[in-house]
Amino acid sequence: MKSGFQNWSDIRCFLAVFRKGSTLAASRELGVTQPTVARRIEALEHETGTILFKRDNRGFRPTQAARALLPLAEAIEAAAAAFAAKAREWSHARPIRITAYSANFSPRVTRIFTEFSALHPDVRFEFLPGIKPLDLSAGEADIALRITQSEPDESLICRKISTARYTFYGAASYVERMGLPKSPQDLEAHTFVTFEREGVVSRYHEWLSRYVSPQQIIRSFGEIELMEAAIKAGLGLGIMNLKMAEADEAAGRLIRCFDPPEEMSSLHLMLIAPDAYRRPEVKTFTKFFAPRYAAIFK
Repeated sequence: MKSGFQNWSDIRCFLAVFRKGSTLAASRELGVTQPTVARRIEALEHETGTILFKRDNRGFRPTQAARALLPLAEAIEAAAAAFAAKAREWSHARPIRITAYSANFSPRVTRIFTEFSALHPDVRFEFLPGIKPLDLSAGEADIALRITQSEPDESLICRKISTARYTFYGAASYVERMGLPKSPQDLEAHTFVTFEREGVVSRYHEWLSRYVSPQQIIRSFGEIELMEAAIKAGLGLGIMNLKMAEADEAAGRLIRCFDPPEEMSSLHLMLIAPDAYRRPEVKTFTKFFAPRYAAIFK
């Protein structure tokens, strides 16, 4: 006797031929060609060293050995079905974990999630808001919505959303007192608030530090929301994303100082971990979400 079967497909063919009585009927059941079924039966007989079917004009008739092996083959079939069911259950039980700066989860973005959930009610999400980038390759999250001036890890799946642009903003109360600078070279008469946090690279604080003296930076905040609140309160000028400042600018709560300098521009990306993208629900969500999310930033 040989080492035994090594291919679950051979067991499927065995069961189909046993139940249908011929390789032709079995091929229709399995959705493969008749020669393929015949080859797999021969391969299984060769590997097990057992004649499983007698061939005659009436089809394939199971031998005594085939009848003895049938309960075991059906047990393998049931185990494979249970395995597939548990895998689907596990896949559906895992949420899609998305990390982004908290402002990315705006009402317009939340509506996209709501629309997707209406179409796919079994898919769950876990939102991980924060400034510090999580490591997708290490499994800390599945998807990241990220603004960066660095090229992303080549191993990650990348969708470009937009070019994020930044410039200085001030509140009307600040403008009444101090006026507005007209260019990056016109900052010496102004005071500023900024964002700084240990362990987080702040390119915009670095940019500001190149143009103004430390004495001009009167407040530094570890939360971007607090910095933006200080700008709106008139405490000082500060650097903000044009899209994030859009509503306040339209309402007159913020005033743009000058056009966004090109050197402040960043890539706005949607990054997906390759392992996560292999999950059908993540791939489906990415195709649904990416174009709708990008449309917000046009």
